[in-house]
Amino acid sequence: MNRICKVVLIMVSACCTLAPAAQAGDFIVEPAEVLRTLDKTHPRLMLKDTDLRNLKERYPEDEVLRKCIKDVIDTADGYLNRPPLVYKKIGPRLLSVSRACVSRVYALGLAYRWTQDEKYARKALDNLLAVCAFDNWNPSHFLDTAEMSHAVGIGYDWLYSYMDPETRSKVKAGLIKNGLEEGLTAYKKLWWAKSEHNWNQVCNSGLIVGALAIAESDPKYAEQIVASAVKSLPLAIKTYGPDGAWGEGPGYWHYASRYTAYGLTALDTALGKDFGLTKIKGLAEAATFPIYMTGPTGYYLNLADSGEWAARRTMPCVFWFARTYENSLYAEAEHAEIARRAASPEHVVWYVSPPEGKKVERDLDRMFRGPVEAAVFRSSWDDPDALFVGVKAGYNQVNHGHLDLGNFELDALGLRWARDLGSDDYNMPGYWDGKRGGRRWTYYRLNSKSHNVPLLGGENQDPYAKSNITAFSGDQADPFAIIDLTTAYQKFTSKTTRGVKMVHNRRAVLVQDEFEIDKPCEVVWAMTTDAKITTRSNGSAALTLKGKELTARILSPAGAQFTVESAEQKPPEKKNAGVSRLIVRLPEAKGNLRLAILLSPEWKKGAVETAELKPIAQW
Repeated sequence: MNRICKVVLIMVSACCTLAPAAQAGDFIVEPAEVLRTLDKTHPRLMLKDTDLRNLKERYPEDEVLRKCIKDVIDTADGYLNRPPLVYKKIGPRLLSVSRACVSRVYALGLAYRWTQDEKYARKALDNLLAVCAFDNWNPSHFLDTAEMSHAVGIGYDWLYSYMDPETRSKVKAGLIKNGLEEGLTAYKKLWWAKSEHNWNQVCNSGLIVGALAIAESDPKYAEQIVASAVKSLPLAIKTYGPDGAWGEGPGYWHYASRYTAYGLTALDTALGKDFGLTKIKGLAEAATFPIYMTGPTGYYLNLADSGEWAARRTMPCVFWFARTYENSLYAEAEHAEIARRAASPEHVVWYVSPPEGKKVERDLDRMFRGPVEAAVFRSSWDDPDALFVGVKAGYNQVNHGHLDLGNFELDALGLRWARDLGSDDYNMPGYWDGKRGGRRWTYYRLNSKSHNVPLLGGENQDPYAKSNITAFSGDQADPFAIIDLTTAYQKFTSKTTRGVKMVHNRRAVLVQDEFEIDKPCEVVWAMTTDAKITTRSNGSAALTLKGKELTARILSPAGAQFTVESAEQKPPEKKNAGVSRLIVRLPEAKGNLRLAILLSPEWKKGAVETAELKPIAQW
């Protein structure tokens, strides 16, 4: 099946039969075998001329494709008057320059290939020559080197026929010196080749693209780099298993997954094979993660170092997932995004047509297993005011992780009521010192004191704690998940669990914590919110936000009261201006304790009747 031809998309989970899933450790490629099937023509990476011709044939009749091409040309036009890139580091990183080069080369390169207007090729080449003249691509922070190798590799391949031999030689020399030679050294000594997070995919795939761009003239780089990358990539790809979740959160899902798509596409277009990497268990399901982790507000259930107000946006690699795994849910979801936002060049590279027929049915509830587990529930997919709640488990040492096991977030009435503040400035001292007692855990946004989790004895969760979802029940009127949080609080308790349940036919949310306290301590329940909070003497609080209201009510223990604290911090940390914490503070708690909070949006038809709702004695 031609990769650009219109695909008859079907739900993989329903009726698509795949080859048995491959596992990490199955991928050994001899360097001498890598290039036996190399396409020695240019362009051979991502979008070959035959694919481009197929797109042009479809262009007159495909309204969405026409929009995508217009968006790309508009983006390219915006780059025409910008000066070439210069070497400028922010802190220890050149990454912003590398990413700018990737964006410029794709937009200008595709605009040139589509229109044959040489102004786009000239500007792309100005940027390529500028970065290839840099003394280095900052290999001490290897993401910078990998992304620049990607950019220059695509530029060399796509503009190969436009460049004269002297210019071609300059670009190739820069790619070899600053990218591929550093890559060969990196595989011998750098840690990322053995990692299981985004550095793995970005570094491996960036080098794959750069090496395959010059493979016919300088084969040793592709032979060594592709063989090394094919061995390394499964370590990270396997962590999507079994359900597609990504431990670094939905924000880093996009970074890791788009580079997975870049690397595997480059292998396919240049060599006609991906060495079985697309068969690794969990990869076919990966694009469900950003779809289900997005609430009705458009904001993610925010995990790890996702940015503040991390939200669903266009993700062209979702088209790659749709095409590779013939999945109409993925195609439908990404088409919805480009209908209201600008498309990127990669949307064209991986283009699939909108699915025909009725909308794909989606579950209201979903649990993701894997290294970092999560459960999400909603009352509707089509109502922007729908109730949505998500809760996470996992382990606190995940890359980019926070001390936030059991953290929940809640949408209702078109607003986010319980939220996560996101990441802080990566350049703050000790930001990456995540060991027990590490400086990372002194920063408010990263420690437990900013998250919607219990606090015992005024202390953070154990940085080495692990948790898992022990029970999940979806597809019913009152779905729920239960998380075992015992290792997060083992200094004080022999058992800690958190349950999150939609109640009253999905019109309210119950958050219920159970503690078996061995060492008497203060227990705090807390929720971070932008709402204005008014506490009441009856154990309830009114939260108001943009003219709408949500009521919080303490169901257990009897007599407990809400208080309010500010989440604002001092520089160099982010200020969190106007953010508050809804608090229940129980001093000197001991023995068995149940702390149950009902969160009830004030719906148009009236609030949830709370009299009939009680703590759940038996989940």
